Amino acid sequence: MENTEHTNGTRTLGRSGIEVSALGFGCWAIGGEWATSDGQPLGWGKVDDEESVRAVRRALDLGVTFFDTADAYGTGHSERVLARALGKRRSDVVVATKWGNVIDEERRVALGSDDSSAYARRALTASLRRLDTDYIDLYQLHISDADPDRAAQLRDTCEEFVREGLIRAYAWSTDDPERAAVFAAGEHCAAVQHRLNILQDAPELLALCEESDLASINRSPLAMGLLTGKHAAGRALEAGDIRNAPPAWLPGFTESSGADPEWLGRVDALRDILTSNGRTLAQGALAWLWARSPRTVPIPGFRSVAQAEENAGAIAEGPLTAEQLTEVDRVLGR
Repeated sequence: MENTEHTNGTRTLGRSGIEVSALGFGCWAIGGEWATSDGQPLGWGKVDDEESVRAVRRALDLGVTFFDTADAYGTGHSERVLARALGKRRSDVVVATKWGNVIDEERRVALGSDDSSAYARRALTASLRRLDTDYIDLYQLHISDADPDRAAQLRDTCEEFVREGLIRAYAWSTDDPERAAVFAAGEHCAAVQHRLNILQDAPELLALCEESDLASINRSPLAMGLLTGKHAAGRALEAGDIRNAPPAWLPGFTESSGADPEWLGRVDALRDILTSNGRTLAQGALAWLWARSPRTVPIPGFRSVAQAEENAGAIAEGPLTAEQLTEVDRVLGR
């Protein structure tokens, strides 16, 4: 099977042939504040849209060509900010977005989900408008636990979108290998988006990507910020930050008291390995992902030019060595 890693810091999105930078940028945080209908925060706190635009453009200048967003992020706001930042450079990049969550743009509220084919088409039309483009490179189902039979219908709907020229390829954002395999059976499925970082490995999903010739798009590559080294136990985050009132699916943070000390201890134990060769902690965590599989494309979040520069700076250093991978497993007892 063709290797998806290239020598110039790029990777291919599975069997689609779409080439992207080895590092993508995740655009959840730049969507700003939004919440569930009962007030549970779903964003990362307040953002400065002008800084977000500068950060995207800086990433472009540093060779990043893959940007991952979703219609739900900021209830459409992330897509709008990304479109503004890309401007006339839209054709130079690969844009991924997601659908499945029902949103109220005016109130900035998530209203649940809709797994119907009719809603998929409405959501795609709305994303195309917000992104100011006539096609999406990678369209991803955002309902991680959707019914597999319904998902098979949505896979067929995505094939229709490909035939109509509205999307180039599609994927499912899910941590369940059996669900991911439903989409993998489709001709134009190119990837699985799933959680993967040095603290949370996903061997079954990586095996599926290898078997099915898919890219592994890694959300939470820095463990929601724990692998940046910028969080301390007992330090609460701002009220509008999802990590300050974490839902059950977000481990590593505790209610109103910030990072979990146990998780921070694991990060500290890995610090020397990850910061070797002059890397920052975050750059080392990204380097582990590239070493873990030639199919990985991590998509760390960002809210500032400084974060964009640090993340993009990891590309030049490349992956960790095989010896360092082994040492990581020894330290973590894996």
